[in-house]
Amino acid sequence: MKKNRFGNSDLQVSQLGLGCMGMSEFYGNYNDTESIEVIHHAIEKGINFFDTADMYGLGKNEILVGKALKGKRNEVVLATKFGVMRGDDGSFPGVNGKPEYVKQACENSLQRLGVDYIDLYYQHRVDPNTPIEETVGAMSELVKEGKVRYLGLSEASEEVIRRASKIHPVTAVQTEYSLWSNDLEAVIPVCRELDIAMVPYSPLGRGFLSGKFRSTEDFEAGDFRRYNPRFRAENFSKNLEILEKVEGFAKLKSVTPSQIALSWVLSKGDDMFPIPGTKRIKYLDENIEATTISLEKDEIDQLDQLYKLVSGNRY
Repeated sequence: MKKNRFGNSDLQVSQLGLGCMGMSEFYGNYNDTESIEVIHHAIEKGINFFDTADMYGLGKNEILVGKALKGKRNEVVLATKFGVMRGDDGSFPGVNGKPEYVKQACENSLQRLGVDYIDLYYQHRVDPNTPIEETVGAMSELVKEGKVRYLGLSEASEEVIRRASKIHPVTAVQTEYSLWSNDLEAVIPVCRELDIAMVPYSPLGRGFLSGKFRSTEDFEAGDFRRYNPRFRAENFSKNLEILEKVEGFAKLKSVTPSQIALSWVLSKGDDMFPIPGTKRIKYLDENIEATTISLEKDEIDQLDQLYKLVSGNRY
């Protein structure tokens, strides 16, 4: 798989990464053995960018990813995140960007991952009660200590990105971006100005754009999408209009809806590194194939308009 320079770093990162969150939480049932096989298959296919976070599965996802990458550390670019706190009962008490919390979170992640350093360390969500300068200052110290190589932000505004970059270079910004979520576009100009890589998460609209789900009832018990606004019955039926249009493009090109959705994200530039998640080798291979698909300008222009049809908030 083609690799591109990753923002202002010296990293060469595969066009597609692998989001590992669903291997431990949020998307129904999961199987660690199968997930590890998926990660190994991804490496064999040329993917070298793996994304996790300390809050996924209450730390279990970092342990899983660390286990899967054991003996392969030098082959991959490993990204994790801190800041979204979790209670032992799975609750979400808030966001924490305090310097002391940042440093302890990093130590915990290093231990769970079983590594000496993290390639890309994100603040998962911006803490409204802690100045970004203080948070990034603490993250910068982790770089100086050799525990982290590069810094990232997730779901950050242009203002926050600029303020953070004055303290330490920001190498990546991760934000949801897909045919039904255009939030990333608000920060594309500042990211390109500052040579920051963009990492779209949920590029398949949390699976909606795959065409594999036709109603809320298609999701397993415990799948958070059952309670997500866009997947509720009153919005789901309206959003199917978006899917039907994507399926129309897919049929014309003899590809899958997922591949249309991913190729659209990739068409936005070599500084885009989407991280679709999957727990199945079959779907991983389908996603990888999307890197070979080219869209014409008029097709991209038409697909650009689909987000206007979205019904329901992201969360």
